[in-house]
Amino acid sequence: MSQVLCATTTRRTLANAIRFLAIDAVEKAKSGHPGAPMGMADIAEVLWRDHLKHNPANPHWADRDRFVLSNGHGSMLIYALLHLSGYELSLDELKNFRQLGSKTAGHPEVGHTPGIETTTGPLGQGLTNAVGMALAEKLLAKRYNRPGLDIVDHRTWVFVGDGCLMEGISHEAASLAGVWGLDKLTCFYDDNGISIDGHVAGWFRDDTAARFRAYGWHVVGPVDGHDASALAAAIDEAKAVSDKPSLIICRTQIGWGSPNKVGSHDVHGAPLGADEVAATRAALGWPHAPFEIPAEIRQAWDAHAKGGASEGQWQARFTVYRMKFPAEAAEFERTQGGALPNNWADIRRDLLASAGNKEGGIASRKSSQNCLDFLIERVPELLGGSADLTGSNLTAGKGSVAWHNAAVDVTANYISYGVREFGMAAIMNGVALHGGMIPYGGTFAVFSDYSRNAIRMSALMQQRVVHVLTHDSIGLGEDGPTHQPVEHVGSLRLIPGLDVWRPCDELETAVAWADALERRDGPSALFLSRQNLPQCGNRGSRAADISRGGYVLSDSATPAQAVIIATGSEVGLALTAQEQLATMGIAVRVVSMPCCERFDRQQASWKKSVLLPDVPRIAIEAAHPDPWRKYVGLDGEVLGLARFGESAPAPALYERFGLTVAQLTRVVIETVARESGNDGDF
Repeated sequence: MSQVLCATTTRRTLANAIRFLAIDAVEKAKSGHPGAPMGMADIAEVLWRDHLKHNPANPHWADRDRFVLSNGHGSMLIYALLHLSGYELSLDELKNFRQLGSKTAGHPEVGHTPGIETTTGPLGQGLTNAVGMALAEKLLAKRYNRPGLDIVDHRTWVFVGDGCLMEGISHEAASLAGVWGLDKLTCFYDDNGISIDGHVAGWFRDDTAARFRAYGWHVVGPVDGHDASALAAAIDEAKAVSDKPSLIICRTQIGWGSPNKVGSHDVHGAPLGADEVAATRAALGWPHAPFEIPAEIRQAWDAHAKGGASEGQWQARFTVYRMKFPAEAAEFERTQGGALPNNWADIRRDLLASAGNKEGGIASRKSSQNCLDFLIERVPELLGGSADLTGSNLTAGKGSVAWHNAAVDVTANYISYGVREFGMAAIMNGVALHGGMIPYGGTFAVFSDYSRNAIRMSALMQQRVVHVLTHDSIGLGEDGPTHQPVEHVGSLRLIPGLDVWRPCDELETAVAWADALERRDGPSALFLSRQNLPQCGNRGSRAADISRGGYVLSDSATPAQAVIIATGSEVGLALTAQEQLATMGIAVRVVSMPCCERFDRQQASWKKSVLLPDVPRIAIEAAHPDPWRKYVGLDGEVLGLARFGESAPAPALYERFGLTVAQLTRVVIETVARESGNDGDF
């Protein structure tokens, strides 16, 4: 139901407040995208004032609706909405749009600006994050709601533009949303026919309505995106659908209101210019100075009273829920706050104890599954999945219940994403952003290329997401170079804030899982082997040392003449080489470095005690050698793979590329001889 407005606060006038805040901010910054906010202002006014359930006084209220601006370049749209609605985003912050230190960055950033639900800018990912949020809502509603006590009951709204729908990830996300029947997801398509290069008809002629109907969506429109009554009716129609997501196609004009630039790409990513700003003020009858919003317009926009009432009703309902279902209420509050189970210390201890007792050869992907068998039944907020590689990634544990196999009265905790690596990674970001669940998902390490930008975004947004990347080297064998990652582990180590783990046995794998779950300020990637790896036991303080990222796994009986640094499947080679070198009178320390990022965060004293600054170092990893130069220096050596692999059984490939005990031993001997001035005859 639309709110009653006075003559001076018509819907159009309220929408114009958005338009001119955007125009003025971009003009002052001499940078930005005014066209999208001007074109979508009418849609935003109807949605935010009449339908969006939110409370500016509490941006983190668990049962708020989620709003995502997927076309994030139009950031002044959401900044204007947040400011006008009453969030802690001052007019001064709008005046500092795109300036150093302001809360109004060029693209919306979660955690940086109150009320922003996700970081958007890479087109299509906001839509995909929204799918993840809607998925989380649906799963949590099934887990926690009880008859008459729906404590999880909110919607996800997302704005997208032509660019979002051109990106391939939109196909992945929209297809899954249809399969999952995410009925509380509504997408507004800003169909203005313009992108940076001009009119999109030259490169984008999809029948969008037919496309989304084929995905299993309910499609509304096209409707006039500047007609408030038509928009209100469209939203009502979408909300009435209870078995599928909805797409509302809104025909708009980019830069609506600008007499000379409306409908042109000239208004997409550049200020209007002083003359056109003045002309637009005249055309829309907006006599106010830059950044001036009349009191009656501010009052009509203020959402504190309505939002406070909505949250108050929910709080009353949750109070009854807590009395009737105290255990469920406590778990809901815990998971919404991001805390692990109260007995987590015991869970971690038992997990590591079990892992440290394993013997024989075990692939680290299998070790990971063993960890999941233990964790899933003890950490109920885990939501697993795989991009059509469950049987290879081993991401399903004994307690996993797949969405497509779940009984009506059972909550799923595992998603088969299909062959959609990028979509999976971005959906997991949305799940994490929503709160209440910890997502993890698997694919082959080499296919992290497909999902890389979403992995980067999980790091940028500091979200607890676990990327399970198996078949981590030439050790996968016969599938050949298309499937053998060479540059991937080193490349992902370059992403700030991403912890990359390459464990050598089940204990290191268990620590990786435990530390990834404990970490609340960023994602983790686990590189896991296809082939079996020897187990190194749990002597001394090993479990605690593993958490430091790099540690002395096996020291020499006498002062070390060299340090071998290894990860994953190559740690076993290093240990065997150490034994052989000892018989030659060469004392070698073996350092396992399962997570370079955690090691780099340690104090200098720890790093020096592990790597021995005055001793030559040799690194070995079945991956590109260059990243290891920062540890071995100019005088050290690296055994790696600076070329693509081949198709053959794994043992033959390791022999072919010199990743062997014999080669490692030879390199150590030569390095020690060179550093000591010895002729190499030991």
